[in-house]
Amino acid sequence: MTDASLTLKIESLNHEGRGVAHRDGKAIFVDGALTGETVTYSVYRKKDAFEMAQVTRIVRESHARVKPRCPHFGVCGGCSLQHMEPSAQIAAKQRVLEDNLTHIGKVKPDTMLSAIHGPAWGYRSRARLSVKLVEKKGGVLVGFHERKSSFVAEMDSCEVLPPRISALIPHLRALIMQLSIRDKLPQIELAATDAVDVLVIRHMVPLGDGDEQLLRVFADAHRIQWWLQSKGPDTIVPFYPLDAPELAYTLPEFNLVMPFRPSEFTQVNTAVNPILMRRAMQLLDPQPFERIVDMFCGLGNFTLPIARSAKQVVGIEGSKELVARARQNAERNGLTNTEFMVENLFTITPDQLAALGHFDKMLIDPPRDGAYTLVQALGLDAPKRIVYVSCNPATLARDAAVLVHEKGYRLRAAGIANMFPHTAHVESIALFERA
Repeated sequence: MTDASLTLKIESLNHEGRGVAHRDGKAIFVDGALTGETVTYSVYRKKDAFEMAQVTRIVRESHARVKPRCPHFGVCGGCSLQHMEPSAQIAAKQRVLEDNLTHIGKVKPDTMLSAIHGPAWGYRSRARLSVKLVEKKGGVLVGFHERKSSFVAEMDSCEVLPPRISALIPHLRALIMQLSIRDKLPQIELAATDAVDVLVIRHMVPLGDGDEQLLRVFADAHRIQWWLQSKGPDTIVPFYPLDAPELAYTLPEFNLVMPFRPSEFTQVNTAVNPILMRRAMQLLDPQPFERIVDMFCGLGNFTLPIARSAKQVVGIEGSKELVARARQNAERNGLTNTEFMVENLFTITPDQLAALGHFDKMLIDPPRDGAYTLVQALGLDAPKRIVYVSCNPATLARDAAVLVHEKGYRLRAAGIANMFPHTAHVESIALFERA
């Protein structure tokens, strides 16, 4: 329904970047509205406890509202906050973190850390672009999904991808339209680094000889490297050119080179990741006599920097492929004080954790589900200091409640890292200590 006579005063933003208001005791979440604005709205989903709505008119505009930079904003689902000034986005995310800690965790940090941030545009070095042949739209679409839809957005550029990659989108559309299997290519995955830009093309049927030649010509013209994926992630292999530079990112402050495969998780924002690393090391403060554990270690993003200062670091991860990569990265960087093991940290028991021995400090960097079972498993011999890096403030807050109210820790500090500008995604870091 739409009723221009009904207006709402937006009270806050929720964790998805929607404006939050209330009418007759019911929460209304309004797409496209900002805190402090008065708007009229159109409801597109009704539930007993809440309604989902879209702005129809802004009666009173927020001072934080700006004109979106991308012409595809509002249709493309890649960004949700381009209509909000970047510094206001950071402040809003800080409030989301504080609200989650307060209302879910019933905790408050002694110190709110200054926000970590980097460039607002062209920051996204990793992306998965969907591909779809849509004849009625003139050919092949390459891009992110539309908002609230499984359709692929029609786009010729992307302001959050590196400019050189954004400029490739029209060329990719034209290339794929020439391929014999253009209707059998569901996605292209991007891994962009200073040394090489890798594009992984997912093909559901084999490429023909003519297709392979077209890929080679494209790679030479645009200075990219193709990798091919015929089935699952384990089938990803380099295709052309085979003499391209190594796919890797660097952490210069710690003199580290971190090779990775396109299928392996790395941080999307290569400008913010080193700053987050520095903050984590400052909070953890590893010492040359300490044994430290890195939980959910992945390919060693935090483990190896810790190893530069600690006596020993143990990295634990559920994926055997990532553990193998972490071992290779430690060897590549000449680190001999690391140990890596495969362990399902979502099912770890107190006895299993105790069997690993005493750790002076712990770093936790879990996926969105958080580390509830792990923090519940902490015993009397638990580390005195824990640094928790989170990509979901709600699960961080839930786990913080366990650490503070059950395990005797104090939340010394917390703050955000704006890893994904123009989206509602909140990355954060927190420091817990106990006497």
